[in-house]
Amino acid sequence: MKQWFKTLCIASLFSASILMGADKITIQPEEAIKLIGKPGYVFVCGDSETAYEGGHIKGAREMYAHHLHHADIMGNLHCEPLYQCPDHAEHYISSKGIKNSDVIIAYDNWRGPNATGVYSFFKSFGHEKVYVLDGGQDGIKALDPNQKIYNDLKMEARELKRQARKAKKAGDKAKAAELKAKVKELKTQMKQLEPKLLVQRGKEPHWEHTHYKIEKTRPELLATTEEVYHAMQDILKNGDKSKYVIIDTRGMTEIIGERKMDNVARGGHIPGSKFIEWKKVTDFERKKSFRTNEELKKMFESYGVTPDKTVYAYCQVGAGRGSEIITALELLGYKNVKVYSGAWDTWGNNMNMPIRR
Repeated sequence: MKQWFKTLCIASLFSASILMGADKITIQPEEAIKLIGKPGYVFVCGDSETAYEGGHIKGAREMYAHHLHHADIMGNLHCEPLYQCPDHAEHYISSKGIKNSDVIIAYDNWRGPNATGVYSFFKSFGHEKVYVLDGGQDGIKALDPNQKIYNDLKMEARELKRQARKAKKAGDKAKAAELKAKVKELKTQMKQLEPKLLVQRGKEPHWEHTHYKIEKTRPELLATTEEVYHAMQDILKNGDKSKYVIIDTRGMTEIIGERKMDNVARGGHIPGSKFIEWKKVTDFERKKSFRTNEELKKMFESYGVTPDKTVYAYCQVGAGRGSEIITALELLGYKNVKVYSGAWDTWGNNMNMPIRR
């Protein structure tokens, strides 16, 4: 009995220590994989519903980052700078079966924007135990031994199918039938393996409704339109000597106004913005949500984004590409950084706000 209790305590301390290290923003796949299915740990997919159905971490909730920003037809946030009004957010989070005590692990495919959108959303509502899975869903798949077996079976089945078609074309019906039988056997093995996979296909189930309560909000993590407008004026007046930096994290077609998204009336960008596309912080070679701190530091400083500045980042709706840049700055220890949650959806629709193309 004593040995059992000792083992339980050690296991509990071990799992808790995973998320109590020096890095309080990200969690690696090697650590996160041990938490799948554990009570009190909830994986939240920030990708779209379609992407979720195509493959999601077992037991994950779907909360598409782009839809976390609730604005009216004119792009105005009803409880600016919060992405949603607290009562609405409480109901939405509760509908996902999430409790206040849960540790949230936000993820996407691995690129980062949608995961950081979920991260920023929960942080802004005072949920402290939120982490970004650096490497995302693909990082989990790469570590799942059953996934490797499944992939090998799939490749073998694909090759046998090719051989069967070739045999049929050559008129060897017996060979083609033999190969098809082997393919059928492999598919049966794959079907039996599917429930064991850590990344599964299918629609999101209905979760038991909880009573999530927002005890406090943290609007200081987000920027209002008024704040960004004030920063813009200071930048236009003082240039690089300004104590502010506004970062447009979108692609160039959006920045120059060639491409408009959603119901935004105007294309373009906020005057005085620096153009740092979100992709610059993602590590595409290693398939990680963020490049190394050394690389990030060098990149941001080359744009004049230094720790002494107050930094605002925006994209189309804030939760996504804008949150990716801000989270990267938080990883570097920058303190005065905020996601402009209204983003271009708000600014582009407000005819009183100046724009540039």
